[in-house]
Amino acid sequence: MRVVAAERRRTGNSELVYSHASAAVLWELPLFRVEPRRVHLSRRIASGHVRASEPLVARHQVAVASSDMTMRQGVICTGLARTVADVLRSASFETGLSLADAALRRAAWSWNGYDVEAAESLRRQVAQRLPSGGRGVRAARRMLELADGRAASPGESVSRLYIGDLGFATPRLQVPVAGPGSRLFHVDFALDDVGVWGEYDGEGKYLDPAMRGEGVGVERVVMEEKQREDWIRGTTGRRLVRWGTADIATAAHLGARLRAFGIHPQR
Repeated sequence: MRVVAAERRRTGNSELVYSHASAAVLWELPLFRVEPRRVHLSRRIASGHVRASEPLVARHQVAVASSDMTMRQGVICTGLARTVADVLRSASFETGLSLADAALRRAAWSWNGYDVEAAESLRRQVAQRLPSGGRGVRAARRMLELADGRAASPGESVSRLYIGDLGFATPRLQVPVAGPGSRLFHVDFALDDVGVWGEYDGEGKYLDPAMRGEGVGVERVVMEEKQREDWIRGTTGRRLVRWGTADIATAAHLGARLRAFGIHPQR
């Protein structure tokens, strides 16, 4: 809404493009644990400064090449790779990893699965837009290295980050498990070093009608999820542990949840 308001107030300055968090919003990328207070605009003057004299607008004096501009939702903003690179340089690890995961998913996920080559192509494009020695670049490169578009939500992205922080091996993501008949189930995490499955359950999965599907009640979703979990545990011989939003408040919260089920890192 703030971007729309800023666009309506513009006076035709073609030098300005929406960037950073504002471009992320236009690309429909998550800004996990971030509530942007200003609309961000960039221009082609490359002094590197940010002018924030206006309470609701931040103007970045940075160079944006024509090749890094695109039209999204009716306004001009930075392209996907440039947007990711800009946000990663100033974001927390939780915010940056969630956004990078979502960008890779946008580029690589389709009806026939995850295209690793497409994901790596976007990763290279983002890396090329991270200037050597620039502010925040070292952390941004680390986030980009860890990013994986198989994460289906910010909750899964942050869970994966904390799983690593707790000392577990890097989990496999969206692991397929053959279901009854021709069905195929996918499990969020395979914690292979401790031999368990892990699932992040956001509340929307059960409470948001749009996520449940038209005409699908909570009872049906819960029943189908129980049947799915029973099948996965029974056919693989592995336990399945779940956690939710409250359990990823910090890495310590997730660690406490896993310890409650007797799950401890092996290294």
